[in-house]
Amino acid sequence: MQFAYGLGPLMVVALTNSASLSGLSVALLGLSRFLVAYPVGKITDTYGRKPGILLGLVLGLVGSIIVGVSMAWASIATLVTGLLVFGMGMNAAQQLRVAATDMFLPSMRAKALGYVAVGSLVGVVVSPVLIYAAEEIAHRLGQDPLGVPWLLMPALIVAGMVLVVFVRPDPKVIGMNLEQYYPDYVPPSSAESKDPDFSVIKLLRSMPVCLAIVANCAGQGNMSIVMVLTSLVLHHHGHSLSSIAISMSIHTMGMYAFSIPIGSLADRFGRNKVMFPSVAISLLGATLVAYTEGYALITLGAFLVGVGWSGANIAATALIADEVQTLERGRAIGVNDSFAGGISVVMALATGPLIEGYGVPAAGLLAVLVALAPLLMLASVYAVRWSRSRKISTRKH
Repeated sequence: MQFAYGLGPLMVVALTNSASLSGLSVALLGLSRFLVAYPVGKITDTYGRKPGILLGLVLGLVGSIIVGVSMAWASIATLVTGLLVFGMGMNAAQQLRVAATDMFLPSMRAKALGYVAVGSLVGVVVSPVLIYAAEEIAHRLGQDPLGVPWLLMPALIVAGMVLVVFVRPDPKVIGMNLEQYYPDYVPPSSAESKDPDFSVIKLLRSMPVCLAIVANCAGQGNMSIVMVLTSLVLHHHGHSLSSIAISMSIHTMGMYAFSIPIGSLADRFGRNKVMFPSVAISLLGATLVAYTEGYALITLGAFLVGVGWSGANIAATALIADEVQTLERGRAIGVNDSFAGGISVVMALATGPLIEGYGVPAAGLLAVLVALAPLLMLASVYAVRWSRSRKISTRKH
């Protein structure tokens, strides 16, 4: 995924000679997530987590080859196809988060998700090394250095597939029989249904789940805007490309480096007590990026947006996993991911025109409003509860 975010925009510009289309690759990744998240959740709920994850990795492998070939063919249509297939594959493989929630007790789920997220830091380290090696190979073979890294990626994907095969039993089996793996665990009184009556409408009627989805979307949408804003704002203030790269690396560190302690806090103090403060942190970060000028403050803002996204994502995913049965968990988290993918597409497409028409502050305001939405929803829920409790108290008197 580091390739997709780092090289994708450069490849689009190289093939179209249009900087205005540079956000196309990010939008395609969001679209792929929107399209695939629920269907692959249905697959993992029906056949197990491993088949869904392996299917995603196969699609990712095919997509990476198509993307690599697109540069040799100088074909934007091939690139779009490849990015869409690759994005669907990698987002389908994100069912590994569902697998992590299956294998652990509710009191350990968020921390388990934190460990999974920290694994992304390995990608942050590996990606530059692989790109450097690909550049050397490309120059020797006379190939486009933007395309060759994608042709090396299948080796990593195949290694991942081998590791998934060795996971036994399927995490779904563990999730349905937790008491066999944790002898002291007492399952809830409501036993797992063999065929839960799942529907998206029913899922969204649950206020905790609805708030979790909105909070996760807020973190994702906010980050989609800020990832574009940060580089543009720093460039506007005259900072070098290396300085911008350092700032984006710090942002990435915020996204993943603190995932384990964030997960531990969500397990210890509750999902909401991590999820909503994380959205507030993301809101603060977006404000710093959009409305300050100093390099340190802008970079701090990007870092806070990353931390806020991490907390919202981990806590929301754990909350949804807590609220649904194992047999519907893949679809439930798939719905969450679909909404997050949809908001990414909308924000990616809206940011450019907003900046061009009204300037950076307008895009910053949009990021703030997106992050504000779940906080206002939470406030309204508490207001309704307070009003009801007051009416009950009045009737008693």
